[in-house]
Amino acid sequence: MNKDRLISSTIMILLVTVAILNDWLFISVLLALTIGGLYEFFYLIKKKGIPIYSYTGIIIGIVIPISIFDRFELTKNWELLFIVLALLMIFLMQFARKDNTNAIVGISTTLFGILYVSWFFSFLIKIRFLLPGMEGIKLLGFILLVTKCGDIGALLIGSRFGKHPLLPRVSPNKTIEGSLGSFAFSTIAAVLGKSLLPEDPHFSIGHIALMGAFFGGLGQLGDMSESLIKRDCNVKDSGKMLPALGGVLDAIDSLLFSAPAFYFYIAPILEATKNGM
Repeated sequence: MNKDRLISSTIMILLVTVAILNDWLFISVLLALTIGGLYEFFYLIKKKGIPIYSYTGIIIGIVIPISIFDRFELTKNWELLFIVLALLMIFLMQFARKDNTNAIVGISTTLFGILYVSWFFSFLIKIRFLLPGMEGIKLLGFILLVTKCGDIGALLIGSRFGKHPLLPRVSPNKTIEGSLGSFAFSTIAAVLGKSLLPEDPHFSIGHIALMGAFFGGLGQLGDMSESLIKRDCNVKDSGKMLPALGGVLDAIDSLLFSAPAFYFYIAPILEATKNGM
């Protein structure tokens, strides 16, 4: 890890740490990353010549995290209704176009970008407010710790000991050794971060270790998935918004799968504990 990357990483870690302690700074940073991620995603797709609705996608993508943060629910399943309405809006915009070439691809890709970047990333907000006060902050800190330590483990172990390619047709620089290092770092981070989880008989040391490996593995899957998108678009980094770190998508890709999965895993456990089950 070179000096510039170390400095940028340190600044990002400090910013995120401060942000999760303050609600308004938290949503501001999350919105900035969401906008940056959506912009990079749509820019990559435009390079392939696909006619997408990037500005509409970014606007819709902004509304999703804001509505979740504000606890706005027009109906019980508001998010699904919103996604349906967004799809209808994109279809109406397509009707106004004179050229129907690649219409299905453009509509599908625009909606995919909204779901992939904005909706998946907004699960960090849901995790933050699963429990009140510091307890919710600790939950958020746990999944951030597990996922990002996995990223660090993959980088450190892979760059030092990596010899066997993991999936070269998707990401030629990722190695089996780096993947194993990521699993190890995520597992250790989960065990060391035990105090971030609420007191519950479900969370034994063995259980937490398995959680670390599982959610760390999903983080790797998120990283590989973004690499697949970049590979298809023939680019190395998703952008250059973060000095020495690449693009926003490069920074958040591992969270796009681990955060939703963690939310759906932990929410029923907390509900059962609340009900005394």
